[in-house]
Amino acid sequence: MKVASKGHSLFRIDNTRRVWFSNSQDKIDILETNSKAETRFMVSPSWPDTLNLTLVSPDSRTVFSLIIINKAGGLIYNKTFHEGGLNKISTNDYLVLAGTFHGVHAITARLNPVKPVAPPPTPGTNEPPNRPEPSSGLEVLETENFRMQCFNTLTGTKFLLFTETTQTNVDVTIKRIYDLYADYVMKNPFYSLEMPIRCDIFDRKLLSYIREINNR
Repeated sequence: MKVASKGHSLFRIDNTRRVWFSNSQDKIDILETNSKAETRFMVSPSWPDTLNLTLVSPDSRTVFSLIIINKAGGLIYNKTFHEGGLNKISTNDYLVLAGTFHGVHAITARLNPVKPVAPPPTPGTNEPPNRPEPSSGLEVLETENFRMQCFNTLTGTKFLLFTETTQTNVDVTIKRIYDLYADYVMKNPFYSLEMPIRCDIFDRKLLSYIREINNR
């Protein structure tokens, strides 16, 4: 990044990005303004002709991978979108993860808080008694390094999406993935239900959609 002079407040990074700075006592805060998420950098106030920026608080948002589990707990799809993201695990580990999550999800779906019993319907009316909504089970699991969100369909198929912890609108993303699954997998006459997914057009559409998210 070249600096014309200290008096200028406009910089260029790689000749493509424009950033603005604000001077404080012992550092220069540079705020990238052309991205959807603000990114802050910190540099030394003693500026050479070329500055090496150090990222202070990155706000990266990446979709790492997706796995799909059938209603019996079997792994039917696994795709990694970001090679430099999560550590690679073996196929057997993915199978264990799918089966374990399926069991945990089934148990947590039964952990409803105790609610007062609904009063019986008023005599002479046809109103059915109110029934509590069923629990959705485990939906989100978050660590310091990644977040896993589950979307459970009405047929019991589960979509597990692994993202950055700062990723927003994950529910929208995972439902869009489900739409692609419904269009290109379930409508495929050669696909057998509950079996591993091998559909080239689904792979292409999915990769194209996730690439748009990861490149924002």
